[in-house]
Amino acid sequence: MSKQERWSRLLELLAADGRLDVEEAAASVAVSPATIRRDLDELAEQKLLVRTRGGAIAHGVSYELPLRYKSSRHVPEKQRIAKAVADLVGTGDVVGLNGGTTTTEVARALALRAGGAAEGRDIPLSSGPLCTVVTNALNIASELAVRPQFKIVVTGGVARPQTYELVGPLTDGVLNQVVLDVAVLGVDGVDPRLGVMTHHEDEASISRLFAERARKVVLATDSSKMGRRAFARICGLDRVDVLITDTGIAPDMADRLTEAGIEVISV
Repeated sequence: MSKQERWSRLLELLAADGRLDVEEAAASVAVSPATIRRDLDELAEQKLLVRTRGGAIAHGVSYELPLRYKSSRHVPEKQRIAKAVADLVGTGDVVGLNGGTTTTEVARALALRAGGAAEGRDIPLSSGPLCTVVTNALNIASELAVRPQFKIVVTGGVARPQTYELVGPLTDGVLNQVVLDVAVLGVDGVDPRLGVMTHHEDEASISRLFAERARKVVLATDSSKMGRRAFARICGLDRVDVLITDTGIAPDMADRLTEAGIEVISV
């Protein structure tokens, strides 16, 4: 296991339990306690955790992994979901993407399809953009901005360092001036009664605005988020048209979402 993989695993354990014990963590990742201590010291220097005697604790109750570490979780599922989402996007569509690991994979899937990367060809600039992407995620914008097949619209706002999302009144100002064909939302929880949720209220308000400005709303999330609740509500299920998730979704959950009028696609 590489150092980066080990760090990702330690942060996943911390996200799940809120604390880490050196001896338990060493057993979990099959390295020596001395290696774990060095890892925790380095992660603490990066402000990703707080060192304690014998281990580490999360920065707060609502600990959230930074995007660069979350990206290693459920990768095959997210890539399948992303391809299915990209297949729903038509030529010339205006697509809204909020931030997150799954929507980042959607951006990559759109780029692969648009550029014909596997065949090593590009769409000439004269043909115009394959689609327009409106996003509040800095990492998504940076990945797509160099590709001539896309017109990229980036919202203003204040950047959140853990998710690279722009939030706040400046973000609202741009989104209120655009109309979307499709809004693709990555979320932290989907509950049949409470609707769609995320951890932070500022991100929830931006995702809600994406949904309000779109003709079609697509949730792109792996099945681990099904039935999970989070702090801030984005919208009710009545605003969602399609859910694309992996085959791990429970049949009863899929049935309840279908009854709510959502097209459920598991890949």
